[in-house]
Amino acid sequence: MNGRRLNLHLFPALRAGACALWLAAMGLQASAQTTAPKDAPKDTAERLQVAEPFLEMHTGPSRGYPVFYVVEKSQWVVVELRRTDWYRVRAEGGQVGWVPRRALESTLTAAGGSKTFRDLLLDDYLRRRVEFSGGWGQFRSEPMLRLGLHARLADTVGAELVVGQVQGLFSGTDFWHVSLVSEPYSDRRWSPYFSVGLGKFNNIPNTSLVDARPVNANLAQATLGLRWHLGERFIARLDWTLYTAFVSDQRSTEYRSITAGLGFYF
Repeated sequence: MNGRRLNLHLFPALRAGACALWLAAMGLQASAQTTAPKDAPKDTAERLQVAEPFLEMHTGPSRGYPVFYVVEKSQWVVVELRRTDWYRVRAEGGQVGWVPRRALESTLTAAGGSKTFRDLLLDDYLRRRVEFSGGWGQFRSEPMLRLGLHARLADTVGAELVVGQVQGLFSGTDFWHVSLVSEPYSDRRWSPYFSVGLGKFNNIPNTSLVDARPVNANLAQATLGLRWHLGERFIARLDWTLYTAFVSDQRSTEYRSITAGLGFYF
């Protein structure tokens, strides 16, 4: 019963933080999609031949848009524009629609070879700007959940907002912090990084404890981490973090955590 009461206190804070991260990510993604046609590489005038029985064309750059035309085998399409993993193509009859990258991977180039997107996927990784991540691990010896939103400010410098929750045996903790991130090898598949930041720390004791009081404190954080590009738009992350909670002017408490998780960039 006490654990349930604890969850009722902590989950709203974590849900609010997660919603804030999600809304920020959606706003950044919408902004990125608005400018994507200008920045995305164009395969102007590249002709591709359909090798499968058919190629479905959508009215927009997402599977949520309906299929309005089907290009038959051996017909040609011209690639006009790219937006993330979707391509705007023009059929021989003049129809213009959107096709996912996976569908175009089965087409043939004018030279008769299979179309490859390996270089474009690498370009996506090198130009990544926003990353949304989640991780699970331990805060001291207690289970911890973290969510993060990372924005690259330059090739090797970024900023990150993190919210987290710890479910302990005698108390629960929720926190957030904003960090400055240094990633000197951001162009490599294995990429170590370091971050420092400030935030807030809120510890709520179990109601069964006598004379226990909630603790609200300022928080400082330093993290050593490693990113690994798995492929497509996914990244694996490993973070080791030292937290310092400034409980009062005379007292501070240190905590160490380690988390592993996945990130998605766009």
